[in-house]
Order: sequence, then C-alpha cells, then structure tokens
Amino acid sequence: MTRRREGATGELTLIERARRAQLIEVTIELVADRGYAGASLAAIAERAGITKAAVLYHFPTKDAVVRAAHEHALAALVGDVAGAVEAADAASRPAAYVRSMVGHLREHPRHTRMIIEAMVHDDGDQDPAARWRPLAELISAARLARGGSGDIDARTTAIIVGGGIDAIVAEQLHDPDYDTAAAAEQLIDMLDATLSR
Repeated sequence: MTRRREGATGELTLIERARRAQLIEVTIELVADRGYAGASLAAIAERAGITKAAVLYHFPTKDAVVRAAHEHALAALVGDVAGAVEAADAASRPAAYVRSMVGHLREHPRHTRMIIEAMVHDDGDQDPAARWRPLAELISAARLARGGSGDIDARTTAIIVGGGIDAIVAEQLHDPDYDTAAAAEQLIDMLDATLSR
C-alpha cells in the first residue's frame, strides 16, 4: 500500500491538505447520513470522486479518517465555545458555555451527528472528566465571582447541565423545529438559580 509522501519538512503540500480536508468533510457527511457503519472507505472514495487507494494514500484506515473527521468536528465546537466563554465575564461564563454549545450544535447538525457517532463507537479511552471538568471550573469561578462561597458541587452541577445540553440537542435532531435557543435559556435559568443559592 502506498503511503502519503511528505516533503523534506514533513509538512503536507497544499494539494494534500485540500484533499484531506475534502475527505474529512465527506466522512462527516457520510457518518451524519448513514452512521459509522455506512461510512466505508469505498463510500468515502465514491462520494469524494476518487479511488479507495487514493483515500488510503491520505489515511491508512477507515478508523483514521473517521477519527480525523471527529477531531475536526470537535475542534470546531471547542473553538466556538471557547471564544464565547472567553468573551464573557467570570459570572456569565457558564451561561455563555450553554448558549454557545447549544447554538453550535444547532447550527452544525452534521458535526453533531459525527460527534455522537464517534462517542458511540469509542473504544473506551475517553476520560469522562474531560467532558464535565471545563464546565465545573466555570461554575466554581462564576459562583465565586457572584460572591458565593464556592461550596456548590460543581462536578454534579456540570454533569446535570451537560445532560441537559445533550437532551436539548437530541430533541432538535429529532425535531428540527424545536426551539433550542429557548431551551438553552431555560437551562441557564435553572443553572443561575443554583449559582445564586
């Protein structure tokens, strides 16, 4: 099998970067439309208009291209959420997190499905704390910024809010007319009540 050639510096050429980006987008589309099982190397190649061997030139396995697609979708989500959180003051950061998370997932349903499929087919190496810890830290900081003692169980609160976000997004995937912005605001109201105690 032919492997992707790298230049003297080990960097991808402009054409290689463009092809890899295309394969990642095609994989996101296929996983969103057909699920993990429907995103075979042959299906990825067909949708990209290239041969299976050409896909293998850029990614050694189906798992590698799916992993790259998942990382791309996740990086876009994290970038949007981080930008929104950084723009808010400490007391408002949990609300910014919820709004931006729900908003991004609403605006990018294919990315949402890609992330869900990757989680379902995860081999168990994910650390659950990686999911709740960032929000727990925002909750603790917001509580202190609001003059609270910080003695709230931030971990449990973050897990509950994360579950609420997941449920809002899942409902929107099922019913595209579901008002996720209003649902996010209701979740924020419940979180604010907890932070104000």
